Parts: sequence; C-alpha cells; structure tokens
Amino acid sequence: MSNKEKTILSGMRPTGKLHLGHLIGVLDNWSQLQKDYNCVFEVADWHALTTKYDQTENIQQHIREMVADWISAGIDPEESIIFVQSDIPEIAELNLLLSMIVSVGRLERNPTYKEQIEELGENDAIPFGLLEYPVLQATDILFPKADVVPVGEDQLPHIEITREIARRFNHLYEDVFPEPEPKLAEVPRLPGLDGRKMSKSYGNAIYLADDEEEIQNKVNQMVTDPDRIRLSDPGNPEVCSVFDFHKIFNNEERVEKIAADCRSAELGCVDCKQELAEVLVAQTADIRAKREELLADPAQLDKILEEGAQQARKIASQTLAEVKNAMNMR
Repeated sequence: MSNKEKTILSGMRPTGKLHLGHLIGVLDNWSQLQKDYNCVFEVADWHALTTKYDQTENIQQHIREMVADWISAGIDPEESIIFVQSDIPEIAELNLLLSMIVSVGRLERNPTYKEQIEELGENDAIPFGLLEYPVLQATDILFPKADVVPVGEDQLPHIEITREIARRFNHLYEDVFPEPEPKLAEVPRLPGLDGRKMSKSYGNAIYLADDEEEIQNKVNQMVTDPDRIRLSDPGNPEVCSVFDFHKIFNNEERVEKIAADCRSAELGCVDCKQELAEVLVAQTADIRAKREELLADPAQLDKILEEGAQQARKIASQTLAEVKNAMNMR
C-alpha cells in the first residue's frame, strides 16, 4: 500500500490562537503529510471538556481561531478533511460501543491519567471523561480507519490503547479496524520568551496572529545569555533563547555568522533581537494576512467546516454500520 492510500488522523483541542511552537511542532509537519497521505484533521472540542468542562463560553471562537491558523499555515481543505468532532454524532455512538470492551483497570493504568490525577488532586473532582479520554481518542483514530497517527512521545501510551482496542474488537467480532502505527516526528525545541517551553499557560508565547509591534515587543523580552553583562562581553549562543529561534527561522549561513559574532562580542543582544524580530515578521506575514482574511469572512470558515463534517460523517457512518453489524446490534 502506498502512502497516498494510507489515512492519517490528527487533531487538536480548540484552545484559541496558535503560537510558533504549534507551527514548527505540528502544522509544518501536517502540511507535508497531506502531500503524501490521505489526511483527516479533527477539531477535538469534546476532548476540551475533559479538563475544562466549566469553561465553554469561548469555545466557538477558539474553534474559529484555531482553524484559521491551520489553514493559514498550509492545511488545505481541498486536500484534507477538516472537521469539528461534535459535528459527527456517529463518533459518540462508536465511542459508546468501543468503551464496552475496555476495562476500567486498563484506563487507570494509563500514565497520562495518573499524571493528571496528581495535578487535579481530589479524586472526587475527576470527571469520568478524563478517565475515558483514551477511548474517545481511539474512536477518533479508528472511525476513519487511520493507518498512521503523528504524535509526540507523550501520546504513545494512548496510541497503544488504540491498538489494543482495535485488536480486541477484531478478535471478539470481525476484522474491522487496522492497528494504527504512531509516527514520531523530530521537532526542534522552541523555547518561550522566558526560556521555558512555549505555552499559552505560561504566557510566554509568540502567536501566529501577533503583528509586527507585538512580535518586536515579545522578542525584546526574550532571555539571552545570563552571563553576558556588557556589550563587550563574549556571549554563549548555545544558552540563548534568541539564538534557538535563529537556528529555526533564519538561514544556515546567517546562523553561523550570528554565533561567531556573539562569541567574539561583535554582535550585541539588542541587534540580535532586532534581526530576529524582522525575520519572524517576514516569515509569518503570509500566515497573518491569510488568517485575517479568513476571520473577516466567518461564512467561509463555516463552509469549510460544514463540507469537512459531511465528508467525515459519511466515513463515520460506514464504520459505525460495520461495527454494529459485527456486534449484532442491528
């Protein structure tokens, strides 16, 4: 089977605007994958409820913001299916059926669940949806019969649960599902403004929506070599967040020159930051313009999601029919 005959399923929870970490960590990879695979991209709004069920007032705006970022960064609705999870009721029914063949004990052994319990603290405050999250994720992957799932290492336990569910269903009933393979991608490390991982929750992100002034102001806040006090002091680019960005967004020849000039104190941090800001503004200009165009025409986004939902529902309906037939439920 060629890659173009294989299906990829991936998605994100709608948490609003995306940042540069999402661009290099996910969206650039998706853009390449859609050239070689049959891609299905999901706005996982039900998944958003597993930890923020009491914070739904902005979810529709978050969906629009996120999908606008996807398309602006190169996800092509003519090449890939883009849909909102809750627009596909068949996913909910399929999730119910698959949950019948998964034990509570297996879900409780999920390392991600254990970590989230520790973060939440009180057990009686943990929603069932959090425990059942891997089954819903498995349903997302299995309804289009995905062959490949691009993930980070932290998601590998969930993919293994998906593979177990597929094997168990096929053993108990009929061979309906392929066992999806995880596809790990090498993701460059992109720190936030403070040197920690770029994250909305840390408030240290540069967003795809940020304009020239916002980018410049944020770059000016970035952490540089803490041991470089004076302009005449030689710097160490390898401990500088600004240089981490240059390595990803600037050209190779210029990166080598910046490193050399930093070490010899010929390039100061202010000028280095100014150049980075100019590079980021230039590299995100097309994304920003496309994003503004999409958000200015909500009907266009609605049409894209409606068409994606129609395609996804057709696939989900077929899979659900096969599952119900195999389980003698009709």
